[in-house]
Amino acid sequence: MSEELKTPESADDFQDFPLPPPSFEFLILTFKTQAEVHMGLLPYGDDQKPNPKLARHTIDLMAMLQDKTRGNLNLEEKRLLENSVTELRFRFIQTFGAEQK
Repeated sequence: MSEELKTPESADDFQDFPLPPPSFEFLILTFKTQAEVHMGLLPYGDDQKPNPKLARHTIDLMAMLQDKTRGNLNLEEKRLLENSVTELRFRFIQTFGAEQK
C-alpha cells in the first residue's frame, strides 16, 4: 500500500522541513535554477511563461557576484560560478535570441 504525501495546510507545516546548510554552492545553484525557470527550461506551475527580463536580471546578478568575489573564492567555487554564468548566457541566447541582450 502506497503512502500519500501530505500537502501542507499552512506555513507552520514547513517548520520541520529540513533546509540545506547555507553555502556559496547552494546560493549559486539557487540563482541558476531561478534563471532556468525564468527561461522556461524548468517547469514551475501550470501557467508559468518564460520571462526574458527576469532571466537576464538573474544572470546579471550572478555576473555581478562574480566580479565582487573575484580573488576571494576557492577553485571549486570560482569554477561553479564561472561555468554557471557562461552556461546561462549561452542558454539565454539559444532560448530568446541575441536581440534580447
